[in-house]
Amino acid sequence: MKKILAILLALVMILGLVASCAKKEEAEPTTAEAEATEPAEETEPAEETEPAEETEPAEETEPAEETEPAPEAFEVGEKDLYLITDLGTLDDKSFNQGSFEGMKDFADENNVPANYIKPADEGDQIYKDAVDQAVADGAKVVVTPGFLFEAAIYEAQEQYPDVKFVAVDFEPRADYENPPLVADNTVAILYKEQETGFLAGYAAVKDGYTKLGFMGGIAVPAVVNFGLGYLSGAEYAAKELGVDVEVKYNYTGSFVAKPEINTLANTWYSTGTEIIFSCGGGILASVTKAAEDNGGKVIGVDVDQVAESETIVTSAMKSLRSSVYEAVKSVYAGNFPGGTTLRLGVKEGGVQLPDGPESFDRFKTFTREDYEAIFNKVKDNTDGIADSIYNLDDLVAGEGLSVAEQMAGLEFEKLKLEVIE
Repeated sequence: MKKILAILLALVMILGLVASCAKKEEAEPTTAEAEATEPAEETEPAEETEPAEETEPAEETEPAEETEPAPEAFEVGEKDLYLITDLGTLDDKSFNQGSFEGMKDFADENNVPANYIKPADEGDQIYKDAVDQAVADGAKVVVTPGFLFEAAIYEAQEQYPDVKFVAVDFEPRADYENPPLVADNTVAILYKEQETGFLAGYAAVKDGYTKLGFMGGIAVPAVVNFGLGYLSGAEYAAKELGVDVEVKYNYTGSFVAKPEINTLANTWYSTGTEIIFSCGGGILASVTKAAEDNGGKVIGVDVDQVAESETIVTSAMKSLRSSVYEAVKSVYAGNFPGGTTLRLGVKEGGVQLPDGPESFDRFKTFTREDYEAIFNKVKDNTDGIADSIYNLDDLVAGEGLSVAEQMAGLEFEKLKLEVIE
């Protein structure tokens, strides 16, 4: 009997287990079955609850001020970089200094010396000897500022094809009976001096000066272009204002200070000249001394010379520092523009007046807005203004002509020009 009861109890337990498994299988179909069966009738979705009110994102903090990226480093040797001065010095506050600073900027970035040679005298062979010395010392790049290097670099660029030459403000040539030649290992950097001269002349007249002077150094193309642009700018401003202006005009024949230059400047100031454009490197010292003694004003040249004297109102600048820096850098960056002549004007960022925070403090009425307006007109050649600025090509050509005879073809309506030979 007990055996029968045990068997019945076991059967009950087995049936219960089967029933339980069957219910579980009905409630939880396999994945395949779930995909095959019709979906249950859709129920109305529960009423959407309003999303929780978005919290304001944390106030963004100002990103840390971006630092200038470190300049790219190049493999530059201790003796790679050389500059050779012309008649001036490295501290001439003008052409040589501006060019040297550009080369030195690159040298400093690459922790190498900025080497230089100052010839003891002048002359084609003396300058060529200086180039030979630089190359013998190991120079890979030679910067030469000024037209006095024309013949020396003409010869050197052929003799030293593995050396790169940066010809600042000139194109190499053997003589003026033959055209210039810029070899593949040379880049010539020229500036449109007439455009920055124009800006200086315009600013002077716009600021109220009507008795102007121009003292150039030697009558080389760059100096001549500065002077002709100065006259053009003064004329343009005079026509705008409806005033008459007078300009005394002279080439001193020198790029260094001399007593006779100081004497001439004294005479001009004492007879009514209000402001003189000193366009000849070292002659600035002669002109500013006369200005200080007579209560006159001065316009500097090539670089911002305002720190040299309280009498300097502004300067007709070339981008010497930046253009030389870029030329030297291009040698090591692999994009040296050899065999070309770069002509840099307002549009190319090559010339301008100083436009820093304090650059207009010494003007009486000429403002930054006035400057930007005329600068942009020249840059965009509005109404052909840039094309109308006089330059060297507008002079009467011919051997033996005086400065006055060369300038006889220039036409002015509001400007009276007095050329002093």
